[in-house]
Amino acid sequence: MKERRRHARKERRRAAPADGARSPADSTSSAHARPASGSAAAPDAPASSRGKRPTGVLRTIGLGLITGAADDDPSAIGTYASVGARFGAEFLWTAPVTFPMMVAVVYLSAKLGQVAGEGLFAVLRRHYSRWLLYPVLLGVLIGNTIEAGADIGGVAAALNVVLPIPIPWIVILTTAFVLALQLWGSYSFIRNVLRVLALSLLAYVGSAFLAHPDWGTVLRGTLVPSIHFDRDFLAMIVAVIGTSLSAYLYTWQSNQEVEEEIALGRRRLSDRVGATDAELRHSWWDVTAGMFFSNVVMYFIILSTAATLFVAGHHSIDNAAQAAEALRPIAGNAAGILFALGVVGVGLLAVPVMTTGAAYDLSQALGWKQGLNKRPSEAKRFYAAITCFVLAAMGMNFFGINPMKALVWAGIVQGFSTPPLLFLILRMTNSRRIMGERVNGRALNVLAYITTAAIFAASLSLIVSWML
Repeated sequence: MKERRRHARKERRRAAPADGARSPADSTSSAHARPASGSAAAPDAPASSRGKRPTGVLRTIGLGLITGAADDDPSAIGTYASVGARFGAEFLWTAPVTFPMMVAVVYLSAKLGQVAGEGLFAVLRRHYSRWLLYPVLLGVLIGNTIEAGADIGGVAAALNVVLPIPIPWIVILTTAFVLALQLWGSYSFIRNVLRVLALSLLAYVGSAFLAHPDWGTVLRGTLVPSIHFDRDFLAMIVAVIGTSLSAYLYTWQSNQEVEEEIALGRRRLSDRVGATDAELRHSWWDVTAGMFFSNVVMYFIILSTAATLFVAGHHSIDNAAQAAEALRPIAGNAAGILFALGVVGVGLLAVPVMTTGAAYDLSQALGWKQGLNKRPSEAKRFYAAITCFVLAAMGMNFFGINPMKALVWAGIVQGFSTPPLLFLILRMTNSRRIMGERVNGRALNVLAYITTAAIFAASLSLIVSWML
């Protein structure tokens, strides 16, 4: 029997084509992934037995859109607005440059969740030692909670621009809305609410056009990279890269993939392990569409403040609400209000992503039952963790911390902490023990390693500028 199984594995390996024949989205051409060694996975099943995922338009505006919109949270909006106000259109080139990087790292996370059938920290716990797992977990939990707290403050400040309600009351009401959505909404309901909230980011496209930019300057800033080797410029480069490639995106994307599998009825790990070519292809295009949306929004936020605040000599922005207020007399009330409403919409999307993501990570690392597909009574510790993270995030806003200043610094910290996590994801997605035949192809690995090296180089340049 053992000899027959070994022979079958050799035949499958012999049947797989060389790397050059593989698709850009994935490195393997076999119909399914091999089960991870030592897992509870069953042998490869025919494609018909795996069920079907949503495809086409419904899939394209699905998981990738939510992840992409969460990437443009109030932290990112504050960072991009600060960049546009301080450096003008010469920072626009960072949007097209970071786009392929975002696609590569988020797709790797999606692929890991699909093929391994588990979230990022569940895979870490299963295949790596605790001395590596717990430090990474601690950093992610602290980062997610601080960023969620600052985002709640950012939403309150932006909403205060539109509604004359005291900010502490808005903080409490925002927290109550977010917590109710997470505790009592089903996974499908939460996903659909987040999809709708994601569309609020389109406000920034309108805001930029209302600012009437000089399109010649815009084109030059987009196509001709401009780099200054001074401390402030390099700090903003690291902040932009850190916010565009934030660590919470990786864990959230992998967990969304698992939730989608469970929603299709694949509740056992053995049913979720592996992915078909069609599933990985749809995941690639889904992530690409979501990251393109995120990148376009990033571009227009920088453009809207570059065309107004930078030109008017208003180079210092502490928060997104201040940017919205400053835009109103320069570009008109409509531009200012659109800017503020964009912050509110995406903040209400990003806070559940960060706090639920932190609860996923903690639960997976400690082996607790977890998932938005379960009722609170079925996963008490998971939902208790969500509650604690949300309340801790809210509490930050009552200690006199400037939310958006904290968020810009959080972006810089993300720039330093992202390379090690990216390296781990690359190790996992290149491990046959975890991915079977679905290890990365050469093109994807090259792009992902370039991304990791670029983030590391930007962080190192900032350190050198501090020392000189």
